[in-house]
Amino acid sequence: MKRVVIIGAGHAGIEAAFAASKMGCEAILITIHLETIAQMSCNPCIGGIAKGHLVKEIDALGGIQPRAADATGIHFRVLNRSKGPAVRATRTQNDKILYRNYMKEFLENTENLQVYQSIVSEILIKKGRAAGVRFLEGSEIEADAVILTAGTFLNGKIYIGSTVYNAGRSNEPPSIQLAENIKALGFETRRLKTGTPMRLHFDSIDWSRFIPQPGDEPPVPFSMFTGFKVKNSVVCHIGYTTPDVKKVITDNLHLSPLFSGVIEGIGPRYCPSIEDKIVKFPHRDRHHFFLEPEGVNNKEVYVNGLSSSLPVQVQHKILKAIPGLDKAVMMRPAYAIEYDAISPTQLNHTLESKTIENLFFAGQVNGTSGYEEAAAQGLLAGINAALKLQEKEPFVPGRDEAYMGVLVDDIVSKGVDEPYRLFTSRAEYRMQLREDNAFERLSHYALEFGLLDREIFRREQRRFKRRRKVIEQLKEIKARYKGKTQRLYHLLKMPEIDFAKLEELHGQPLMKRKTLADISYIEANVKYEGYLRVQQKNIKKLQQMEKIQLPKDIDYFAVDGLSTEVRQKLDKKRPANLKEASKTPGVTPASINAISIYLTMRARSRSV
Repeated sequence: MKRVVIIGAGHAGIEAAFAASKMGCEAILITIHLETIAQMSCNPCIGGIAKGHLVKEIDALGGIQPRAADATGIHFRVLNRSKGPAVRATRTQNDKILYRNYMKEFLENTENLQVYQSIVSEILIKKGRAAGVRFLEGSEIEADAVILTAGTFLNGKIYIGSTVYNAGRSNEPPSIQLAENIKALGFETRRLKTGTPMRLHFDSIDWSRFIPQPGDEPPVPFSMFTGFKVKNSVVCHIGYTTPDVKKVITDNLHLSPLFSGVIEGIGPRYCPSIEDKIVKFPHRDRHHFFLEPEGVNNKEVYVNGLSSSLPVQVQHKILKAIPGLDKAVMMRPAYAIEYDAISPTQLNHTLESKTIENLFFAGQVNGTSGYEEAAAQGLLAGINAALKLQEKEPFVPGRDEAYMGVLVDDIVSKGVDEPYRLFTSRAEYRMQLREDNAFERLSHYALEFGLLDREIFRREQRRFKRRRKVIEQLKEIKARYKGKTQRLYHLLKMPEIDFAKLEELHGQPLMKRKTLADISYIEANVKYEGYLRVQQKNIKKLQQMEKIQLPKDIDYFAVDGLSTEVRQKLDKKRPANLKEASKTPGVTPASINAISIYLTMRARSRSV
């Protein structure tokens, strides 16, 4: 049995280990602390805009995260419910202790998977291939493939005002030797930064000063594996900072390591610290934040939106300046963390290193942010490691096929200059990449890889068959609307008519025991029909481009019509085909056309 060693038991490592073990490999998952497997070191929530799409795709491929989200969820919401099906996204607030325990128990009961506590100091390389790992205490484990999912632990440093100490996470040691080993192996790294807000004691908050945000009723689960009814156990709240908060931060900005120059790493643009918000949006006197309980039997409350690296005494002043939090007791201070990440352009789309065979990278170590982005990469890395060892074709979902395909293609093709976060706007085919059809898009792969039970696969197929049957019926049934008799299919295309209104016009239910996913699927396939047809044409064009291979000896400096910048980028990247060339930053459609003409002329001259 081939062995895969996974370094790091965060969200990426868990999925990688599970996938590899399910596909017939021996998986050894190494973690610094067994007690912090699947630790939700930032907000204990799963999903959200685009992230929820990823979780549904992980579920379609047989991953664990969606099951854990349902089993430990305490607050369920579908975001953008009033908007189109393409941007609707599921989100859960989770009990972080239960989540951690669920994952640990799940892994410990998985066949072919061993969890081992130690600190990896070195990746062993033999003849250009990953061959195992060496531990800090000097012992070694041999492996046929290694997957690095070290999160924020590579040379991790925590900042709280002027206080700086080495850590991969609060009160956990960093991986210093491993970080230096990665550099010694020739990998280009960069410093990135992220942060987390303070945690407050539930009983010290005046909840009457904040706006309740209850979960949806009935709550909607993530996973097709979930055979129980999920329920809401807590209520989240929204609040706002005050002009006094702005003054406190402005007066103490010189104490923030983010602005004093102490922190070198680049932080996430889409999840900035509160001091970052004050600086970037000086015209705003207030910023919203969310109060989100971290568990049912846990008094900690996560203050989503008040991430900071300011000194603890300043954090106390910020709380004093917010009505309702003025008497709040801080249980954990906010902090920033800086860490090493590799440049993901050094990876293939399988997440395998281009220079060292059978060495894979996944998660925040690739410059991404978020549990969901990490889990998706981990799942892909685990699948591809197993396929590689079994001498099978790799699994590389396309941008038209999955959000995880968009994610990997973005970071591998373009690289990252800040922690990467996935958004629906990053997907040019988002109308066909919806939560409601993730199973339809991807589960046949899971069945093929052995990640999905055939019985579950057939059950879900029947569900989609029911949806498609309703769509066909809409083409036959008629109803009157605004004085005209029309087919329901054409009525549903109208912006003002949704499925509920359609059933009202019909006078009776069109589908019994329907879910939000059923409704979303039917609405999307009818309302987006024309757009989906256009997208399919564009996809076929790209597939044709992919067939046009670029000669390995092509001289881009000899191609007329290319700018110097484009020539230099293509010469450095050496894309395999026109599709890869088109994804290179700065390469325009005109550039692709110029290369096509050059290839045609070159072929003609050689045939003479």
